Amino acid sequence: MATWRYSTMPGGAEAVSSRNAVGRFVDFSHGGGGGRRVIKSDQLMLIRKWQLRPVKRSFSVRNVSSEQQQKVKDLVTQQQESPGSYNPFPPDASSIASSIKYHSEFTPLFSPEKFDPPKAFFATAQSIRDALIINWNATYDYYERLNVKQAYYLSMEFLQGRALLNAIGNLGLTGAYAEALSKLGHNLENIASQEPDAALGNGGLGRLASCFLDSLATLNYPAWGYGLRYRYGLFKQRITKDGQEEVAENWLEMSNPWEIVRNDVAYPIKFYGKVLTDSDGKKHWIGGEDIQAVAYDVPIPGYETKTTINLRLWSTKAPSGDFDLSVFNSGKHTQAAEALYNAEKICYVLYPGDESLEGKILRLKQQYTLCSASLQDIIARFERRSGAKVKWDEFPDKVAVQMNDTHPTLCIPELMRILIDVKGLSWNEAWNITQRTVAYTNHTVLPEALEKWSLELMEKLLPRHMEIIEMVDEELIRTIVSEHGKADSNLLEKKLKQMRILENVELPAAFSDLLVKPKKSPVAVPSDELGESEEEEEAEAEAEAEEEKEEEKLKPAGGKIKSVKEGTQGKKKKIPEPVPEPPKLVRMANLCVVGGHAVNGVAAIHSEIVKDEVFNDFFQLWPEKFQNKTNGVTPRRWIRFCNPELSKIITRWTGSEDWVLNTEKLSELRKFADNEDLQIQWRAAKRSNKLKVASLIKERTGYIVSPDSMFDIQVKRIHEYKRQLLNILGIVYRYKKMKEMSASERKKKFVPRVCIFGGKAFATYVQAKRIVKFITDVGATVNHDPDIGDLLKVIFVPDYNVSVAELLIPASELSQHIR
Repeated sequence: MATWRYSTMPGGAEAVSSRNAVGRFVDFSHGGGGGRRVIKSDQLMLIRKWQLRPVKRSFSVRNVSSEQQQKVKDLVTQQQESPGSYNPFPPDASSIASSIKYHSEFTPLFSPEKFDPPKAFFATAQSIRDALIINWNATYDYYERLNVKQAYYLSMEFLQGRALLNAIGNLGLTGAYAEALSKLGHNLENIASQEPDAALGNGGLGRLASCFLDSLATLNYPAWGYGLRYRYGLFKQRITKDGQEEVAENWLEMSNPWEIVRNDVAYPIKFYGKVLTDSDGKKHWIGGEDIQAVAYDVPIPGYETKTTINLRLWSTKAPSGDFDLSVFNSGKHTQAAEALYNAEKICYVLYPGDESLEGKILRLKQQYTLCSASLQDIIARFERRSGAKVKWDEFPDKVAVQMNDTHPTLCIPELMRILIDVKGLSWNEAWNITQRTVAYTNHTVLPEALEKWSLELMEKLLPRHMEIIEMVDEELIRTIVSEHGKADSNLLEKKLKQMRILENVELPAAFSDLLVKPKKSPVAVPSDELGESEEEEEAEAEAEAEEEKEEEKLKPAGGKIKSVKEGTQGKKKKIPEPVPEPPKLVRMANLCVVGGHAVNGVAAIHSEIVKDEVFNDFFQLWPEKFQNKTNGVTPRRWIRFCNPELSKIITRWTGSEDWVLNTEKLSELRKFADNEDLQIQWRAAKRSNKLKVASLIKERTGYIVSPDSMFDIQVKRIHEYKRQLLNILGIVYRYKKMKEMSASERKKKFVPRVCIFGGKAFATYVQAKRIVKFITDVGATVNHDPDIGDLLKVIFVPDYNVSVAELLIPASELSQHIR
């Protein structure tokens, strides 16, 4: 991966770019006519002049390709060095306060009578967004001009958490904003708490994606994220006496101050229909259901850099023409708006229940919408940057598409469809481009958790893509046969069964005779070697024949008699039930491995299991595809911002804040491990964090816990393989042992402990919801036992999310990760 540094462009090109970026979004130079209120120029200058302070760090704009080398400098540095640039100055508290007041008046979402915390939050966020937009546009213009290779990270989840403190922390403006809000009668921490968590994710998949975006921006990589804008998120969790209850998230109820809708960026998405072939063999996917995907952009700032990348979220809608006004006026209101509802519901909920056929269809629609809209957008950008003559063989040199788990797998057939059917490339050209462009991150080693879709459903919803997948499967069969030959039919059959993309599907016609085995000639078996079951069958057949003879003797002419069998309780012969055919499935993980150029796990041991077990057959075929990318977390959000007291201690003892960007610097603390002063400070910071959690627990659950107890925490989505059940059973065992002891024995043997759980069970996952109920029931028993007191508490924190994690993790003394 090459690192580039560029020299300053002559003639103040960067300054011009930055001035344009400001003017594009904050241009008040036009007159206030047309009945609009005239704004004083000195009010405007606060917005137009406000620039970020110069950062000390010079950085590299990195390219995801190692093939090119060209030097570049920080945008801010270029502004300082360019002769034509204006002088940036650090925004002080007074100018920030004026900006906040401006937004509370001129971009209002609330009535003007009062300036309460919710209104103050939105005005503060919009004030910060002004700075982000300036950097955002400058970054985007920079990428456009340089035309570097850009990475695109596609994920069904982005578990971001709150954005306000992260944004001002990355911009280096935490102190200035705290002072500005104090001048306006508010406290920064209280204002930040008004922000709801963005309901765009649920677990580690989404948190990894968000950490990646933060790191990509901080390290100045040209990259964007793509996801869906879920109106109601996964769900908001409530804990009652009956266990977990789910209600819709309301994070967008008062709008989202960070996002900008791009009404001019919309792409058509098609479902159903049919595929026609014209006289020259070209395919046309026609008819069906058509919707639109509209872009909503969210800026992602890097730490101490002007680089601000983009998270583009898709929202779905139907054209207004699909609203049938005549049907509506006839009184059939629901029918008139059916097309609109069918389009909009695609982005209602993250992971809608898929027990029903309708739920499965909705999930598949979500996945295809993400893939199709994102690829259309990526291709449009590539064509624009390429200029008049587009060279499609250069597409992989300018575009990298990373699929976070198998949800975006349809990128592979969709990119093929666009390149072949829309752009006119041949199959071989399109396949070569696709394989060089796409890569896959695997998140599970459980075979039953690897995503599979009904072939029948996919054929109905995405007929053209199913044709392409079948062709890819056929190419894979050809590769497997070429690799292993036809001599050992058992080996070949095993490989095909493990590796094919299509499961329980007959071989294509070209390979129909591939696994035909010679018929064995029948061999006579001596009567004394007949099995017991065969003897029984023969005896039963003889008995039935004798019975029929007796009936014939007793039967009068033209009359009927009661059958011997009907009048007795004799043994009846069992008719075997027909064995149902196994369902025909599309194995998405296999398609990812075949269609991409790289497959990675998210930890060294995970990647080894992927190679040795999950995809071993593919690893033997293409060992060069498999690699490891160890998960990390951003030290900005998870230490610097959510644990400020510990951050100050680390900075004091390591001598600088370099550790925020280079976590290797934390190793310098080792030499002070036995220092008593450091230990005292460390314990004080930990206790302060535990006091915050004790307050949270009392607010959310009503239970009072001691901050002097050990905090034993397990927070993650509730699942059988996450082992919350094993953990709570261990706690029950501990509790029973305590009850068998005297008070003095308990105090001597056990350290006071608060066992804290947090996480959501999917709404349709019955066993996981039972685990939640069990944990809360155990807590209700243990926490009210006067014999136990503070020696043991069991807490389930409801509605676990990133903001709750930012309190729990700094307070944790034992973090449970059971396998």
